[in-house]
Amino acid sequence: MKCIVLFIFALLSGLTASAQVECEDTCSHIHGIDMSHYQGDVFWEAIGENAKMAYVYLKATEGGDNIDSKYKRNIELAHQYGLKVGSYHFYRARIPQEVQLRNFMAQCRPADQDLLPMIDIETRSGLPAEEFADSIFKFLRLVERAYHQKPLIYTGANFYDHNFQNRLGEYKIMIAQYTRREPVLQDGRDITMWQYTGRGHIDGVNGHVDKSRFMGNHRLREIRFRHR
Repeated sequence: MKCIVLFIFALLSGLTASAQVECEDTCSHIHGIDMSHYQGDVFWEAIGENAKMAYVYLKATEGGDNIDSKYKRNIELAHQYGLKVGSYHFYRARIPQEVQLRNFMAQCRPADQDLLPMIDIETRSGLPAEEFADSIFKFLRLVERAYHQKPLIYTGANFYDHNFQNRLGEYKIMIAQYTRREPVLQDGRDITMWQYTGRGHIDGVNGHVDKSRFMGNHRLREIRFRHR
């Protein structure tokens, strides 16, 4: 019965992941995905059966009061089907940091986390460079104190080069760059993870999904959530 359900789901999706050659099919790196309400209803059993996907980051919150409508269901089912799960917050620089932290902490509960909390930083919200830097680093310090560990930073390669060169210290970073070549940052800093596509396919998701992998010799244990 389960095979029939999976086959029907694949037909409805229009094009299955198995019909395409994706990065994880041709390399030995550790791969994962990130998900939000944009993927709609997800067939988590199919994702859990995909041995090539080791982890998933789920959007929890954005700004001061936005909660991803699929977060609670996604985190429950991702755990149920055996994935290592982390949660992320989309940062809005003009919203008070304490307000954003409360929003994130109300959803991203330590007991539910396998992986470091991740902060998604993609825009300065119109702030000048130094004012933006003061804003984001204040928030990162608050997150670190709240969760007792430095969060993982997600940002694009160009955004990093314009805003974060030589400034992120010991933070682990996931860099988004949708090209065939691996990202190289202008300050030469080490990259832990690379989000290499926003148009990936995977059985269980009807549509596109963001995919990422670890760089070099980096491993999943480096981003595990440390429970106190």
